[in-house]
Amino acid sequence: MAVSTISRALSNPDRVSRSTRDRVRTVAKRLGYQAPGATARNQMLAMLVHDVTNPYNFGLIRGAEAQARAAGYTLLLGDSQQSPDLESAHADRLLSSVDGLVLSGSRLPEQRLRELADQRSLVLFNREVAGLPSVVMDSVGGSRQIIDHLAALGHRRIAYLAGPRESWTDDERWRALSAAADTSDIEIVRHGPFLPTLDQGLAAADVGLGSGASAIIAFNDLLAIGALQRLERRGVDVPGEISVVGYDDIFGSDFCHPPLTTVTGPVEDAGRTLIDLLLGIANRPDPQVTLPTRLRIRDSTGPCRTG
Repeated sequence: MAVSTISRALSNPDRVSRSTRDRVRTVAKRLGYQAPGATARNQMLAMLVHDVTNPYNFGLIRGAEAQARAAGYTLLLGDSQQSPDLESAHADRLLSSVDGLVLSGSRLPEQRLRELADQRSLVLFNREVAGLPSVVMDSVGGSRQIIDHLAALGHRRIAYLAGPRESWTDDERWRALSAAADTSDIEIVRHGPFLPTLDQGLAAADVGLGSGASAIIAFNDLLAIGALQRLERRGVDVPGEISVVGYDDIFGSDFCHPPLTTVTGPVEDAGRTLIDLLLGIANRPDPQVTLPTRLRIRDSTGPCRTG
């Protein structure tokens, strides 16, 4: 590689391709070289999650932190609280002090994500953008398993309680559920959007029940568990009168009442993979990793008993 190209990659990175820039930075970092006037690195990475209180994020953070620590880095954690504006502000503040950034369930527009990726190594979780590295759970496979399970139980009318409007994962799940329902001769109707919280699950349950569906699929487990609580208060038998399914298999989904049927995936592995991609990004250009999911059947689903 020409000396002039290396110089541009370090001093004026916008003038070279991203792959060239990443290769030069990787070698420079290995050699301990720092361009004149560059800000010193602190062996720190950052992860932004959309809700730090959501139990789904516990395993993700644990896996990422362990992998970062093993590589000699400290992992900083930020909570965007479902707000694209707050997520963007956090990212801007962190860019100057970290070597890389993980965005989990990002609500930012694609152009904004590309702008951030031009400034610092960036990896996405449960969000795909062409040309950017990411790790996602297999929404298509998990959603197909849900529909196959409910179809086998005789359900023909299903309500989907949608997640946030800006959620890429929600769109993926809805498309996959719709496609699987079409091939199984099942009617599925989308309701929402709802925030993926227990409180929103209370309101969402009334909507799902009022739709006349024999089964409810919630965007995530918090929404599903909130729905279960509401249905119990209303005296609705689950799964006798209506079945309920969630996504994510969070801590607590197996000992709510009744235990929740839900889609599960290797969340801690996802956290470790995100850090591996972040630190080894030049060796695997623009990787997009999809991790397998499976349906964990519990007591919240049963045979359809409606006419």
